[in-house]
Amino acid sequence: MAKRALHPLDAGRNAALELIGKIADRAITVYANYEIRVDRLTIVMDITCCHFSVQKLRLDDLLAADDFNFMHDVGGINKHLDRQLLMLDGFSPRFSLR
Repeated sequence: MAKRALHPLDAGRNAALELIGKIADRAITVYANYEIRVDRLTIVMDITCCHFSVQKLRLDDLLAADDFNFMHDVGGINKHLDRQLLMLDGFSPRFSLR
């Protein structure tokens, strides 16, 4: 069977999802430095929901940020994301797309 060609928007979405996976992996490492266990799937879901449904993020910049600013956004999104109303309850990520 022939392989189906990707829609042009799929490449951007797939690249964003790959970055989100890297962000989640880094968050797990940073949390572990403080002996805090977190669920990778929760981080992936929160960042994905925020990026695609609530507030676009500068994912490259977030991944490259220092630990303090990185965790500000990752932890803030986790704490303030209303998953039903799709809003950030007054929180503004530093690495949001303006």
